[in-house]
Amino acid sequence: MDKPTLSPAQLAAYIDHTLLKADATAKDIEKLCAEAREHRFYSVCVNGSRVRQARHLLDDTGVKVACVVGFPLGAMSGDAKRFETEAAIDDGAHEIDVVINVGLLKDGEDNLILRELRDVAEAADERPVKVILEACLLTNDEKIRACQLVVESGARFVKTSTGFSHGGATVADVKLFRETVGPKFGVKASGGIRDTKTALAMIEAGATRLGTSASIAIVKGVAEDKPGVY
Repeated sequence: MDKPTLSPAQLAAYIDHTLLKADATAKDIEKLCAEAREHRFYSVCVNGSRVRQARHLLDDTGVKVACVVGFPLGAMSGDAKRFETEAAIDDGAHEIDVVINVGLLKDGEDNLILRELRDVAEAADERPVKVILEACLLTNDEKIRACQLVVESGARFVKTSTGFSHGGATVADVKLFRETVGPKFGVKASGGIRDTKTALAMIEAGATRLGTSASIAIVKGVAEDKPGVY
């Protein structure tokens, strides 16, 4: 595969500009949305309590609003995830990023996981659902099985990481996800993507979306030195 050569605008179209920190304020969300408008990122990705504000700030801009569900652990009940999805859609979310139940996956409870993911996909009412696998906690066999369940569930993306565990996106995981889900399914790389070189490597490996808080640094082609998750 040829190495991707993308303009800043083309690269921006891959990016979910993300702010999921617990202490993010309304003013922080306002700044996030202003940056997304300016640089034409694909979306902003926020916690559920910030969806309504982000949607209001981005109406008529073309920038979408993605909302995390079951974040960051994924270990709550499936009913809670469904309700959280419904609330996010009611508040105006265009996309849902839901965390898979890692413990159930390791237990081999594939039917429970599939039912939970189908419930979320149904609650999303035809809006794209991205399923976060938290790859750093999984074996390769578990990653493959999880990807297969996501494809079967009616979701539209597999996603590498929350950015809140001990590891983030890797080129190897993105390649494995792409090989497993096939050429047309969505693959989102997130967690630790903080410079242009890394972003392009993820796209070359098969990512069709990037989740990052270093979005501006990435499209400007400079390293982001600020510490922090995601």
